[in-house]
Amino acid sequence: MKKVLALVILAGTGLISCTGSNNEQADSIFYNGTIYTMDENSPQVEAVAVKDGKILFAGDLSSVKKLEGDSTEMIDLKGYTMTPGFIESHGHFMGMGFNKLELDLLNTTSYEEIIEKVKEAAEKAQPGDWITGRGWHQSKWDSIPGPVYKGFPVHNRLSAVSPNNPVFLRHASGHGGLANAKAMEIAGVNQLSVEKLQKEYEGGEIIRDELGNPTGIFTETTTELIASHIPPADDAKYYEAFEKAVENCHVNGITSFVDAGIDGRTIALYKKAKSNGDLGVRMYAMLDGGDRDLLEEWYKRGPEIDSVDHMLTIRSIKLYSDGALGSRGAWLLDDYLDRPGWTGNQIMPIKYIGKVANEGLEYGFQVCTHAIGDRANREVLDEYEAAFNAHPQVKDPRFRIEHAQHIDRADLGRFAKLHVIAAMQAIHMSSDRPWAIDRLGEKRIKEGAYMWQSLLKSGAVVVNGTDVPVEPVNPIACFYASVTRKTLKGTPEGGYEPEERMTRKQALKSYTLNGAYGEFTEDIKGSIEKGKLADFTVFSQDILTVDEHKLLDTEVEMTVLGGKTVFKNENY
Repeated sequence: MKKVLALVILAGTGLISCTGSNNEQADSIFYNGTIYTMDENSPQVEAVAVKDGKILFAGDLSSVKKLEGDSTEMIDLKGYTMTPGFIESHGHFMGMGFNKLELDLLNTTSYEEIIEKVKEAAEKAQPGDWITGRGWHQSKWDSIPGPVYKGFPVHNRLSAVSPNNPVFLRHASGHGGLANAKAMEIAGVNQLSVEKLQKEYEGGEIIRDELGNPTGIFTETTTELIASHIPPADDAKYYEAFEKAVENCHVNGITSFVDAGIDGRTIALYKKAKSNGDLGVRMYAMLDGGDRDLLEEWYKRGPEIDSVDHMLTIRSIKLYSDGALGSRGAWLLDDYLDRPGWTGNQIMPIKYIGKVANEGLEYGFQVCTHAIGDRANREVLDEYEAAFNAHPQVKDPRFRIEHAQHIDRADLGRFAKLHVIAAMQAIHMSSDRPWAIDRLGEKRIKEGAYMWQSLLKSGAVVVNGTDVPVEPVNPIACFYASVTRKTLKGTPEGGYEPEERMTRKQALKSYTLNGAYGEFTEDIKGSIEKGKLADFTVFSQDILTVDEHKLLDTEVEMTVLGGKTVFKNENY
């Protein structure tokens, strides 16, 4: 609602101008494209003027050109479509970077393909070197070679091609992993120890065969049995992974990134990158809520809100109430259809989530809790509600539920009622829906899974993202899933549960203005308005009007951060 006091109404046009001063010469002007602003008062404009990294004016071209000076850079959009800079509202930044340095298994379609990749890596590695990777998903394979235990393969063939190298391959969800014999040997996991270790690592499962032998599959908390033995990356590799992540954001039109759970080392890296001018993406970071020492440290110092450069803000906490649907770790009210007697995993004690929710309100931190299953969502909403009732003086906490993937009908309206943000990833529906019905059954899928439109109609705020590296950070694929409810292969005709599709404007808002709201920054970004940060994403097609079957052909042509072009397509 902030308005410039001195306004000049352009005669005959009804447009508002701020072009009265000769000193207000733009650094750059963007023109000759379709420009969507996400400003309800002026949803589409002809041109945008930028000065000192902020939007000087957005409106008709003739008015904007009055701000052109001798040094103004005129940026021809060439008919392309410009939107506010896209915000990745839930991802894992360093995980995305390391995914570029390790075995990338996201597009694998068979266990045999994974074994071949590991074999090639083992032939190049020195004996004893760890081979790591991420991205496999057994439900996306053409088939699972036997023997199969609880829906997963065994390690034997993987171990046979890597006898001298420990191997650990994380599941696409990040909530499971596959280890070879060498890795389990190093971790001390065997038939004799597995029962004891299982009891020590509550909230996860070591999958075993009929004789009690570990199959190599570890879910949820038990993944630490293996992961804790992997040597940490040295500083050089850590920074390389960071740089790869920045580059990947730029290529995909991402100008802001919500990092869902970071440790002290990553905080130090981000601060170093910011001081070096290398951060490259506006970062909104969540503290790892499982690290009590880290939380206590930040409770004492309080949130860090970057109100000057708007590059690095740390004011939220990430918690985990359950696991993932793919690994059958999502916490459900009723049994899994494909595993009777099993309702998933509770990762953190629900009372601990309640404790941190209260602490967040006391110390000024937003609390963001991973919840995928309907039981997890209900329990987290209960704890949030109790905390809100205990702290009525906190008026706008904007607590979030990350994923909110499967919600019981009785709890749908509670998001809006409690002002809890639903941080969802539409691309998960596209990837998971074909097999998710096997986990939940048709009734639960139709009544409570991926309920985007129902949440929006109830008044809830929905923000969008990819959960990278669970999925590629590509926003076009996620936008496509949001508006079609189809897989990336274009199936099924009409989409899954089409009544829950977002409109294209809703999907764009979920990636821009709503994303900004989810991190308390809607007053400075998320729309193209005077005074806001000059962050833009330029697409090769008009994503609000292009035919559905051509939508996935859209490319990012340019990414602009603070008025500076950080990526330009080679064909631009």
